[in-house]
This record gives sequence, C-alpha cells and structure tokens, in this order.
Amino acid sequence: MSAPGIDRDQIALFVDVVFSWCDGLIPLRGLPEKGVTPGPPNDLRWIPADAGAPEIMASAARAAASVGRAIYVIPGTVGHNGEARTEHVRQMQALVVDLDDGDIPAKRDHLIRNLGPATLTIESGGLTEAGQPKLHLWWKLTEPAEGEDLARLCQLRATMALKVGGDDSFGSAHQPIRVPGTIHGKYGRTAQVRIVDQQPIEVDLAEFAALVAAMPALTPETSGSAWLDFNAGSKPAVDDVLTTPVREGAQDDWTRFQGASAAIGHYLRQAHDGRLSLDEAWEAICGYNAAMLRPPWPEDRLKAETRRLWQRHLERNGPAQPPRQESHTAPLACFSLGQLLDDRRALPDDIIAPRVLTPGGLLVLGGAPKVGKSDFLISWLVHMAAGVPFLGFTPPRPLRVFYLQAELQYHYLRERLHQIGLPSEVLVAARDGFVATPRLKLLLDHGGVTRVLEAIRSAFPESPPDILCIDPIRNVFDGGPTGPNGSSAGENDNSAMMFFLKERVEALQAAVNPDAGVILVHHTKKLSKQQVKDDPFLALSGASALRGYYTSGLILHRPDDDSTARRLEIELRNGPALEPKLVDKIGGAWVELNARHERLVRQEVGARLDAERDRKAEVILDLLYEEAAEGRLYTSTQFASNFENRAGLGSQHTIQDRLNVLATKGFIKYQRNGALYGLPLVRSRFGYMCVEGMRFGRVEQVDPETGEITGQGLAVLPSHYRCASSGAALEVENPSVWVWPEVVDV
Repeated sequence: MSAPGIDRDQIALFVDVVFSWCDGLIPLRGLPEKGVTPGPPNDLRWIPADAGAPEIMASAARAAASVGRAIYVIPGTVGHNGEARTEHVRQMQALVVDLDDGDIPAKRDHLIRNLGPATLTIESGGLTEAGQPKLHLWWKLTEPAEGEDLARLCQLRATMALKVGGDDSFGSAHQPIRVPGTIHGKYGRTAQVRIVDQQPIEVDLAEFAALVAAMPALTPETSGSAWLDFNAGSKPAVDDVLTTPVREGAQDDWTRFQGASAAIGHYLRQAHDGRLSLDEAWEAICGYNAAMLRPPWPEDRLKAETRRLWQRHLERNGPAQPPRQESHTAPLACFSLGQLLDDRRALPDDIIAPRVLTPGGLLVLGGAPKVGKSDFLISWLVHMAAGVPFLGFTPPRPLRVFYLQAELQYHYLRERLHQIGLPSEVLVAARDGFVATPRLKLLLDHGGVTRVLEAIRSAFPESPPDILCIDPIRNVFDGGPTGPNGSSAGENDNSAMMFFLKERVEALQAAVNPDAGVILVHHTKKLSKQQVKDDPFLALSGASALRGYYTSGLILHRPDDDSTARRLEIELRNGPALEPKLVDKIGGAWVELNARHERLVRQEVGARLDAERDRKAEVILDLLYEEAAEGRLYTSTQFASNFENRAGLGSQHTIQDRLNVLATKGFIKYQRNGALYGLPLVRSRFGYMCVEGMRFGRVEQVDPETGEITGQGLAVLPSHYRCASSGAALEVENPSVWVWPEVVDV
C-alpha cells in the first residue's frame, strides 16, 4: 500500500485537543490492520506530550501506511516507557464516544442535542453494514483530569456509550483509539481517518457529568432511566445535583422540585448526622436555591419543603445527632459600642497593602487553566519576599513566604523561576524569604497538615512566615469524613468546603502563625464573557461557601481572547473597593497597563475600525513612496483627489484626514522646492509630501569621486514639517536626519 492521505495538520489538531495540557508520555500503538497478510510487527512507542508529538505521529503513520499497520494512541499520558495499563494512565483531558454500529447520525444528533457540540467529530474510516461512516466524538476538558477525576471521566465515557449504543470498552482508561490524519486499512481497503468537524469548545468535567447524567438513553434497552428518578434507588451524584442549574417549566431533565428536594435532603442528612448545625444546613439550602433554581423558589415555599423533609427524615431515622462542637479554652470576646469608639489605636499594618491581605486574612486568587495565575502569583510572592511593590500591591517590609504548590515538579519549578523576568535586586533580596515546595502528592488531611507544619518550621526555624500560599486547592482538597453514600464529599459541596477551610486551612494557619495571611489558588469554571463582566467572582469553581469566607478575592482572566492582556478583578471585605487592573507579561515581567486607554463599549467594532485606519495609513505611505519612484510627487490636496476611491482609501475627505494624522505624527513631511526635481513651485502652505527613505525617479546615482552607484533616483529630503502642537509649517533643521516625535502611533 502507498501512504496517501497522511495529514499532519489533522494530527496536530487532534494532539492539541487530547494532550495539550497533559504531562508525561503518550503511548503510541502501531498495530496490524485486520485482514492484512502477512501482518506487520507491532510498533509500540512512548512519545513526550509536547510540540514534537504531531511530527513523530505523522512519521509513524507514513511508515505504517506502507505496510498495513494502523496508528492508535491511548488518549492519556503515563509516567514511564513500557506503561500502558489502566492503572498507569495519569492524566486525560478529553472524553470520547465511539459510534460503530446502528443509526450513526441519530446517535450523533442525540449526543449533541443533550451534551452540546463536540470539539472534534472524526470519521474513523470504517463503515457500518448500512454504509454509514463510523464516528468518534470528542469533548475537550478545561483542564486535565487525574486521580478521582480520571476515574470519573472513564465512567462518563462508559455511561455515554451505554446510553447511545456506542463502544462501552472506553470505560477503560487504556483503550486505544485511531488518530485522525492517518490511514484506516482493514482488509486492504484504505480510507483516511479524518476530522469532519471542529468546534472551539471546552467543557468542565463536573458540568459535563451533570449533562451526561441528565441525558436520556436513546433506546429503552440501554436506558437505565430509573437513575434519573429521584424516588428510585439509583440517583445522580450529589456533586451533579448541586452544580446543575434547573429551569422552570420542565425544560431540563429534572424539575426544580426534584432538584430542590435532592439538595435539601442532602444537607438535612448532614445535619441529622451532626456534620452541620440546622442553621448551617439552612444557609446551604438557601445558597443552592439562589444559585441553581431558575428562578429561585420563594423563601416560604423553601421553608415549607425543608420542614416537611426534615420531619419525614426524623420519623424514618430517629433523633438527630448533636452538631460537632469545638472546644474553646478562652471566653468569647465581645465589645460595647463605647469600647469600639474609644479605641483610637492605629490599625495593624496590612500584610499586602492596600487591604489586599490583612493579618489573619484569607485571599483567593482564581483563574482559568493556562491564564497565567501561577506565573503571576510567583512573581507577586517573590516581590513580597523582597519587600518590593508589585503592580501597586505593597508590603510593609520584606515578608517571609511559604509557597505550598502541587502542580510543578522541582525541575520545572526552577525553570519557571529562571524564565520569569525578575529584577536582579529583587531576586537577591528574596533569596531566603521565599520558600517553595516541589509538586506535592498529598491531601491536606490531618496527616498532611502535620507534614506541612513540619516543613514550614524547618524552613523558618526562627520566625514564622507572614504568608502561607496553597496552589491549587483542588490538588490538596480534603472534604472531611465520608458522607451518607460512603464517598468523600468534593469541593462542590458547601459543607466539605467549610470543613477544608476551618479544619485544615485555619488549623494550619493557627499552628504556624495566627496573624499570617493565607492565599488560596483556585480554578474558575467556564462562563460567557458577559457573565464574567457582570460578576467575575461567580466564575470560582465549586462551592459558593468559599466566596462568603474569604476576606479578599482576585480573579485573573482574559477579557479578549485575541489579546495577551489580562484583567485582574479585585474584591475586598476589609477595605474600600479597588479598581480592576489591566496587566500583561511583557519581556518576561508582569506590568500594569493603563486601563483608561481601553474601550469600555463596542470593543470589537472599535478594533476593526482601528485596523482599517492602520491599513489606510500603510497604503498611503506605500503609494507616496512608489509614486515618487515613478517621478510623481503630490501635495496633500492633489493626492487626495487623485486616489479617491482607489486602493480602498475612500473619499478625498477621508484621505485628507489620514494625511493630516500622518503628518502630525511625523510619518509625512514636506519639500517646498519642487524645482530640485523638475517640478513647478506650488502655492500650498506645506509643499510636496515625502516619506522617510523616498527617492525620485529610477535613474542610477553615481558618486562623482568614487564612481560608486549610491542608489536609484534622487533622495527626496524634507524642508518643512507640521508642528504637532500648532499645525504650523516649521523648517527642518537637518534634512538628512528624519526626526520622529517622542510617541509615534499610526
């Protein structure tokens, strides 16, 4: 067989969707096609999940196509060569459904109708008995899944397959799949595995799980529909219920009543078991009602339903356990109005001013994966350790910083620090005050808190740190004791989040330094640009309890996907509001941009108009240069008249406006003496226009002393220029030197 149809671009797109955020090695499987004899040997490789992966796959595909070998990958990464079993897979970042029999279009439409458009739709190269192309549908996640999330991803793949009659073998993490851009060659009949549709779609795992849970089965045989019945024994996962919005009018796969009943029941069970007080349970129920029911229930109805379910639960399960009590050794402090007013002492110094991080405070920094929050945070913390202001955030002195991070391994952490553009004096000042961990593989449970406490005391034996930073929450989260269903609650659960904050974070803070400030780094979920604009802090992933607990919140996001600039939203509880900051990383260093230079309305339209003005300016400068080479110079009025409606420049008035702008900014200057070039004198206030480097005609110019050819045409040098302030015609001091204004912007 020959090797037509190998498409490296399709391979690269596939690698971006399936592996772009994963670390480790991709198991590449070159396996003999069915019906090809003699069968070629296997070609098993483990290739790095980096920018070189598409080329390696394309090279393997070209070699495989010539001998009848198919190219597969396990759509996840492993840690070492030779690993390819389910337990070896460490990360995955995409979900897939393999549709290989039955009514393929109907199954595809059912999936898209319930789950939303797929990121990639791929024809695998095979045909069903009815002649329909077999399909692979892929949904890219917003971040890689690992650990428990990885197991959940595989379960979702199996569930999707069962509900639409797909290949349920993808419930196993190590199941390989064909790579688009390669050749399908079963029984010697070749066809390209090709991408037929691509959408710029990314999905959140928890939100997608809720959609899969709500999706009805396509056929009764595979339905298992009782699991969506809240009165049946099999129910959706609590995390799915608590994070899935439900609209009125039965528009979704469960009603507001069913969703509210499930959420109320969940929190009441926790109150019955003593994990929450009734007040805490009611607060959590109200939070669910406000966040997930569209529109929310009235409070009186919510109270009535809560009372009914609580009474029924007591009848079935007996009296409730008393809420867990914390032991207190000191009396509760309280102060009269007079005491508060009479206390005129100075407030304690901010750890990071102005009121961004206060003594004993909690700051949450949120951002989407790859937005640069860890890079931003490292730069910020190093500046704080050096006692140097950073983007307007000021420490009172050099601070002691302990950075507990669970994402970057040691070598990549030190590489990141080398790559960040930090001033040498900052690095010298922060050498001993900034201490970071390499990637941790622990939960911040009781044992984890003890280990971290030992590490902090070892790093700062004399004085405790001023700042404790945990990056990110998700990788070390411990939600406390197991819930009623026997599984540990996740970060979407309000009570689990409160347990983590009080029993883990606060416990660590109290043991290290009660006045230390804590910084938690958290991921954000997918929201529309308008939603982020309306309330950026709704984007914080997981439980709403987190937002009610922190003293300061920061969200780093890109308001414009086509721009590298990020917007830093700031929410303070202990101080006056701060305006958002527009920041960017330029030359390796984070800098603050002037937000006043950014448009507030019709930003996309304004950007298009700016681009059109830039295009016209470039066309005008090119025309002046080219026309001079042909022996033609112009005054501004004559140029506008000659080139009206040519080269997309518009009317003569539009052209004249552009000429005025270019002259004011120094791109165009003037020569009044046209006789130098055999042209008549003009009465124009300025004269003939010229641009930098312009030459008149194409006659070769020869140096009379050396005989060297110095160029073609006579140099057109300016005699006057337009004053940027008054618009008057001023004489050029040295025509041979083209002087630019201090700020030039076409």
